[in-house]
Amino acid sequence: MQKAIGIDDVPDAHFEDMALFHGPLLARDHPELRRAFVDNVPQTLKKLLDMGVVFVGPMPEPPHRVPRMHNVLPNSRSYGHALYRRARSLGVDVRLNHRAIRLIKEKGRISGVAAEHGGVTHRYLATRGVVLAGGDFSANREMKQEFAGESVAHADALVITSTGDAIRMGLEAGGEIVNGDLVSGPQLRFIPPRNNLMTKLPPNRFLALIMKWSMTQLPPALIRPFIMMFLTTVLEPQRKLYECGAILINRAGERFTDECDRPEFSVPFQQDREAFILLDGALAEKFSKWPYYISTAPGVAYAYLPDYKRNRKDIFYQANTIGGLATKIGVPGPALEKAVAAYNQKPREGTPGLRRAPFIALGPVRSWVLTEGGLRINASMQVLGTNGEIIPGLYAAGATGQGGIILEGHGHHLGWAFTSGRLAGRGAATLA
Repeated sequence: MQKAIGIDDVPDAHFEDMALFHGPLLARDHPELRRAFVDNVPQTLKKLLDMGVVFVGPMPEPPHRVPRMHNVLPNSRSYGHALYRRARSLGVDVRLNHRAIRLIKEKGRISGVAAEHGGVTHRYLATRGVVLAGGDFSANREMKQEFAGESVAHADALVITSTGDAIRMGLEAGGEIVNGDLVSGPQLRFIPPRNNLMTKLPPNRFLALIMKWSMTQLPPALIRPFIMMFLTTVLEPQRKLYECGAILINRAGERFTDECDRPEFSVPFQQDREAFILLDGALAEKFSKWPYYISTAPGVAYAYLPDYKRNRKDIFYQANTIGGLATKIGVPGPALEKAVAAYNQKPREGTPGLRRAPFIALGPVRSWVLTEGGLRINASMQVLGTNGEIIPGLYAAGATGQGGIILEGHGHHLGWAFTSGRLAGRGAATLA
């Protein structure tokens, strides 16, 4: 897709550019795994395209020297749809609603897995090898506290099924976690909508191709509303909102933190683990046009307050008085009036306070986290023991086998999941 629009890119350049994202974390990176990733991810993209997955892009994202970000259409369900269809065409036995609980070890090697289904434990033996690919441990509070610390243990998981089961099984088999203390976040994000057209679109290739044509051929003004339906669902509000005077309010109607001092660590301890962002008319006007946006996806678009009013009616509240706004968001009116009055007596430096109607609340927002620690592996995706030796028969991929590679920058986590999974599967399939 890069070559089609005249972009000349090579793995060596990607290898170097990934390091530019890392900053102080560069010393924690695993260059051998980064090399395996950049050398193999082009073939991964090709295989997904061959399976019928449709992408739009590539999109730019500095400090990448060239556009590399490819966005799937119509939504992420396309990945599972294409991979499942491909697996079934190859005769793969897919077992749904099973929970793996432990690895089976026979004759000094990992030979299978025990899984629960309907209250019954079943044994599944592998002819060659076992690949652990069960995500990270961001939905496991105990593991977050043990490896990443108390400060992130209470943040919510982006993926509720990331319970760390696969990592736990790898540890029980003699493996160890690398970079267990590293996390992406916590960060404040709006709660997802209960009903969203973009996330419900069927993973249909014909529909995806129509969307791709529209996004590349139609005037930006026509396609922007459809892009906003997606962006206002998945992105976090920018810190500049608070710097310009917006405040956070909890379910009790109280301002509970300094919004510019890591509020994502305070929100999980509020009622219902959530909060609202409060703005006044002056801020609303300011964040309706460039350069004051609510959220952004690099290389794609910027979402302003009117975009949220149009596309996220479920989290947008407006009233002409503070008391009226309190009623709409379901918090005590006197408490909210008191909180705003106290803030207006001493507003953030350089801001006038929240004084001009209409008053607006966005939210709720919650604190979300993605853990970055995974089982130690080699460049062939084989799991290594605490002694550095290969655990025979055991592979790991994706977040379970992140193994020390730093995946800053949009798209790298997904790219690693598919690429490491492909390499791990190939290794297990050819294991003697």
